[in-house]
Amino acid sequence: MSFRIEPMVVADIERCVELEQLLFPEDDPWHAISFQSELAGSHNRYITARDDGRMVGYAGIALLGDAEHPEAEVHTIGVDPGCHRTGVGTLLLEALLAEAGRRGGPVFLEVRTDNAPAIALYAKHGFHIIGLRKNYYHPSGADAYTMRRPALTAEGREWRANTPNEVLS
Repeated sequence: MSFRIEPMVVADIERCVELEQLLFPEDDPWHAISFQSELAGSHNRYITARDDGRMVGYAGIALLGDAEHPEAEVHTIGVDPGCHRTGVGTLLLEALLAEAGRRGGPVFLEVRTDNAPAIALYAKHGFHIIGLRKNYYHPSGADAYTMRRPALTAEGREWRANTPNEVLS
């Protein structure tokens, strides 16, 4: 398989909704209007992964804060079940993190506490659990971890929050 990462366009929404139904049936999958709203937000960036032109995954991030205090929040990552364990999720996450890295600042996300593969992927990319949100997902009532990846220097090291001119080793 050869995957390409491309910006999401309105024509991709129908496939995103189809994947949402497959991936998140117990947690109020997003509808077309949700994706339309996300694409319209000037601070949001949504991308797709394609294999031979067929969309096999999607992801989105919000670029928040300002130039002095930037931060980002991963809104969603979804991968066609037939493409799990092929690297699509990693490619999507790395593309989102590259987008966030151009602005700097920490990156946040929520993930189901029972989604071990996603938690492992995020941990591999520098995210740490910083909190628990009870009954976060509806209607299932599943809990979510809040995870944070600290702001990184160009060398990939963590900035100290209170002394931004020094880095941790």
